[in-house]
Amino acid sequence: MTKWEYATIPLLSHNTKAILDNWGEDGWELVSVIAGPNGWENPVAYLKRPRSE
Repeated sequence: MTKWEYATIPLLSHNTKAILDNWGEDGWELVSVIAGPNGWENPVAYLKRPRSE
């Protein structure tokens, strides 16, 4: 059975693609984006990747 690890990261609206590309290069898959504590000005991304044993 696959075991997962998760990360929650803040996204900067002027640099979202670069941030997600950088995490993706490390094997992270975007699961969801939600509004942050201050609304959509500061969205938060949830990512996952298989845990290495």
